[in-house]
Amino acid sequence: MLDPSATAPQFSLDADQVALRDMARAFADEFFAPHAIAWDEARHFPIAEMRKAAELGMAGIYVADDVGGSGLSRLAAALIFEALATGCPTVSAYMSIHNMVAWMIDAYGADSQRRKWLPALCKMDLFASYCLTEPGAGSDAAALKTRAMRDSDAYVLNGQKLFISGAGASGLYVVMARTRGEGASGISAFIVPGDCAGLSFGANERKMGWNAQPTRAVSFEDVRVPADNRLGEEGDGFRIAMAALDGGRLNIAACSLGGAQAALEKSLSYMKERRAFGKRLDEFQALQFRLADMATGLEASRTFLWRAAAALDQKEPNAPSLCAMAKRFVTDTCFDIANQALQLHGGYGYLAEYGIEKIVRDLRVHQILEGTNEIMRLIVARSLVGR
Repeated sequence: MLDPSATAPQFSLDADQVALRDMARAFADEFFAPHAIAWDEARHFPIAEMRKAAELGMAGIYVADDVGGSGLSRLAAALIFEALATGCPTVSAYMSIHNMVAWMIDAYGADSQRRKWLPALCKMDLFASYCLTEPGAGSDAAALKTRAMRDSDAYVLNGQKLFISGAGASGLYVVMARTRGEGASGISAFIVPGDCAGLSFGANERKMGWNAQPTRAVSFEDVRVPADNRLGEEGDGFRIAMAALDGGRLNIAACSLGGAQAALEKSLSYMKERRAFGKRLDEFQALQFRLADMATGLEASRTFLWRAAAALDQKEPNAPSLCAMAKRFVTDTCFDIANQALQLHGGYGYLAEYGIEKIVRDLRVHQILEGTNEIMRLIVARSLVGR
């Protein structure tokens, strides 16, 4: 039975959440959106603009406030990343990864680690990267080969990570490496400063989208880190990495939602101006129906994302499954919405200056990273029928 004393809205945002969303959207409109196309073309990583976002608390959104974080919820993070992504999905997505790494240190780090690293991360004086994927271990992340061998009061890391967002620009890397045996139980997590001897980076990958953030391989050749830089106990690394990805999947879904929202807004504006056969495009019923379907897809995605975020905030047992469902549904739906927006623009949608084709390119990778959408289906299926 419903509690009649409950005052929090169940299907709408409260005043504080609306203010937070509007603040992030205003920031994106002023600092991200006007430059997004140029950043994409120049492959420019906008450090200064992200540090401005950090000044507003958007670099440690769900990090505790005693180390400089904002101490907000996963739902609040979803609102912020959606809003930022209306300006640039690529930059919003990098900020979501940075936030994920900061949370890992906050949630699993010793107090000394939290106080050493998090104040700089929350101000983005230090940028962070998440290092799990390897050339031979993508979806099968538990098969990773990078090793961390104990040597007195240190660990020595050897191996390579692939497709690492922010690599080369980041000053801190949370690295999952094998400390014993095979499988998930042999993996530990380490904080690796970017200036360690033996740490090197590949060339900035040439990608379909996500050009406003660098993506490089990260190589470890006898990289020595203090044992005090291990996150949690030996063997905890895979569990920590997967817990981080529950939130990361929500964040990347929010970035898809923001990109698709921007694509719909661009389409509405274009269709009010463009005329064909003696009428504005938005006067054709067939195109109105397409817009209606796009808006419905956005609203369904937003509702599902909020539901999954609330479940993660409440630590519901089915939260990992809901996060996987939301990531799969939202990223698939929002990529389709962006693609429909390009079609509504006709040939102009294919031109870089309109910004639609960039959104399509940026959102495509969201169906792959933070766990492919095929793996999301596998997670959901296992929750239903077991292994």
